[in-house]
Amino acid sequence: MKVLIVGGVAGGASAAARLRRLDEKAEIIVFERGEYISFANCGLPYRIGNVITEDSELVLQTPESFKARFNVDIRTLSEVIKILPEEKAVTVKNLQNGEIYKESYDKLILSPGAMPIKPPLPGLDSNKVFTLRTIPDTLRLKSYIDSKKAKKAVVVGGGFIGLEIAENLINDSLSVTLVEKMPHVLPTIDEDVAWDVHDYLIKCGIDLRCNTELVKVVDKDEGIDVVTSNDTIHADLVVLAIGIRPESKLAIEAGIACNERGYIIVDSAMRTSVDDIYAIGDVVAVKEFVTGTSASIALAGPANKQGRIVADQICGIDSRYQGSQGSNVIKLFEKTLASTGITERFAKSQGIDCEKVHLYLSNHASYYPGAEFMAIKIIFEKGTGRILGGQFFGGTGTEKRCDVLAVAIRAGMKATDLVNLDLCYAPPYSSAKDPVVMAGMAIENILTNKVKVTHWNELNKLDKNKVTFLDVRTKGEYADGHVEGFINIPLHELRDRLNELDKEKPVYVNCLSGMRSYVACMILKGHGFDCTNISGGYRLYKVMTKFYKTQENNR
Repeated sequence: MKVLIVGGVAGGASAAARLRRLDEKAEIIVFERGEYISFANCGLPYRIGNVITEDSELVLQTPESFKARFNVDIRTLSEVIKILPEEKAVTVKNLQNGEIYKESYDKLILSPGAMPIKPPLPGLDSNKVFTLRTIPDTLRLKSYIDSKKAKKAVVVGGGFIGLEIAENLINDSLSVTLVEKMPHVLPTIDEDVAWDVHDYLIKCGIDLRCNTELVKVVDKDEGIDVVTSNDTIHADLVVLAIGIRPESKLAIEAGIACNERGYIIVDSAMRTSVDDIYAIGDVVAVKEFVTGTSASIALAGPANKQGRIVADQICGIDSRYQGSQGSNVIKLFEKTLASTGITERFAKSQGIDCEKVHLYLSNHASYYPGAEFMAIKIIFEKGTGRILGGQFFGGTGTEKRCDVLAVAIRAGMKATDLVNLDLCYAPPYSSAKDPVVMAGMAIENILTNKVKVTHWNELNKLDKNKVTFLDVRTKGEYADGHVEGFINIPLHELRDRLNELDKEKPVYVNCLSGMRSYVACMILKGHGFDCTNISGGYRLYKVMTKFYKTQENNR
């Protein structure tokens, strides 16, 4: 059996290694257009910030080491320029000497990845404009920064790569302006989590410009002018990180079915529409696990899993890709942002009747030194309690909580099942009631009608004359800031001051995060009041009103 693999990074390298482990006699050839295979493309930004100090540390396997270990024919600087399905062959160009030749196959695996998007805007061909996708990209950017002693950079795009580049440029002593076309950074989170992130990024020194579109760049003798929809920013260099598009030209020309965005359509065995041709990695559209809809999810974990599945299929093992829930994590200076599953925004776009909880909980026992708040948002389906997704932002232990929720989603657990999780506990690591367990308790209270909840953006829909707005924080907290129209009765005084409340009016209860207000709701409910807890409390209200005020100012 002869297997050709187009692309030697992530999925392609995984497929080759798995094939060899399963079949010692197969002929395996990997074509890689670049000079590197199996490199750590997720680590590239950290070379810019000198977190990774040596270029060699980015290379996981060289063609020579891969050949020695797996007996695979690795052909770097070799570009597959055409697929000939009728002949079961590909046309290859040797980029070193220009030679063009054909290579036959029994099975063909496409793992060409994706390319950075570079829109057709004036000035982007400047040598002061960079993208970051490969090791050579990284070396060029690093060399330019060092040789020119660059002081200021503009990063265009607020996705994972854009934020990682921004952080590492700051770590390399550059000042950074980040330009993002959308209202907030990162499409994997909702706006009510994003603004916490925005505040933190600004505190860390990033000049964040959302609702701002790149128009053009103008090369200058000294530096470069970045012209946006709002103003002009002068800098030493520009890094484009506005997304990727699949490298699917080969597939399209060969008649392989692709979707409207150019992603190759595959089934659960990673088979394309053409016999004996498979596709994996950033170039394919896969099933989104939670909803079953088609999605493009460019992450290393799914690519490596898909490589393993293709190898299994070729060797007669019926492995199947179950879909991706997009579990991801990003380091942002001293904090961590992680998410899994779908956003509230996407859930609603799919017509899912969903609810959410917001919690601000300590990442470990509050009495143990170093405790800090973690923002948690979990989205679940009303009625069924099905977990749809979660977003977590905080310090140490944030990714752990997201991983727990990711496993729960994969296992088909209900949100109420989170209550029964038996998670590790010691004061340096957690509380006796872990934040994920606490989230499950909050959701259980909602689903079993122990407490009614509302959200910050629903308050202005209420008739202030027909309801009572109650803030149960301390007098000092209330004096430092509160929502207009809320009266203050501290929680510890509530039972003694019930006579100040009108039982004929529904009571909407607020505190800092939603925990004390929940306790207040249970007290009020026990005394015959109709009460509703405000999820996320004053902290979320303050954050989101600031967010929308900023949005209006930027229009």
